[in-house]
Amino acid sequence: METPTWPRVPSPEAAVARMLLLIWVLLQVARTSGTTEIVVAYNLTWKSTNFKTILEWEPKPINHVYTVQISPRLGNWKSKCFYTTDTECDLTDEIGNDVNQTYQARVLSYPADTTDYSGEPPFTNSPEFTPYLETKLGRPTIQSCKQVGTKLNVTIRDMCTLIRRNGTFLGLRDVFGKNLIYTLYYWKASSTGKKTAKTSTNEFLIDVDEGESYCFSVQAVIPSRKANQKSPESPIECTSHEKGTFTGALLIIVIVVLVVLILIIILSVTLYKCRKVRARQSGKESSPLNAA
Repeated sequence: METPTWPRVPSPEAAVARMLLLIWVLLQVARTSGTTEIVVAYNLTWKSTNFKTILEWEPKPINHVYTVQISPRLGNWKSKCFYTTDTECDLTDEIGNDVNQTYQARVLSYPADTTDYSGEPPFTNSPEFTPYLETKLGRPTIQSCKQVGTKLNVTIRDMCTLIRRNGTFLGLRDVFGKNLIYTLYYWKASSTGKKTAKTSTNEFLIDVDEGESYCFSVQAVIPSRKANQKSPESPIECTSHEKGTFTGALLIIVIVVLVVLILIIILSVTLYKCRKVRARQSGKESSPLNAA
């Protein structure tokens, strides 16, 4: 007859060890379940016009904050926009140091309470960005225009940038030099056929038909670029019509002549009536008195 096998009773030390292990596991599970997942930024996008440069990303933070870092290629990271709840960061000052350099940025995510966070935060890298090649050209404006005879003179106002040298803000022409071209589109006010002219300065002097008024707009262009070559066109402006000016002057002269004629007529009539009254009075004084 076989001897029955009874369940082994664990020793007190083993029971305590198992209990401690169970407690440790439960604590880890509770700690993990109470931890908020850190959201990583995505859709990092450079927005830049005339070197005003902003990095944008998503999503809007809920229980976390962001810090942005920027670095030139093979350079050191520099932090900007510390622990922000925004989803954009102005990096103009950093790219303005060298607009020909290629930059990369990254957005780091932190828990809202960063004092309890240790270790390297998760981050997302942006695409590379070269300001000189990629910043968009702003809409130009016309500073002055003048049409004299057969010559039309148009001057373009140099667009200001936020790039500074020796404390002075540079214009777009200061940065791009001869690489910046302006295209002038002009046409007779009475026609729709456009002509074009180009200059590597900020001034046009073109031949036009005398006595015709012209309308025109300008556009900034950097032909050496592969992308973002052209700016939006400026608002349309027109010169005054010389014939219209002559007609207006003639109309004023006619009005002045008419006013003078009317005054002369009124004055003549008034003088005539005065003479008539005087003649009557003098006739009465010279006539004899009636006999009684």
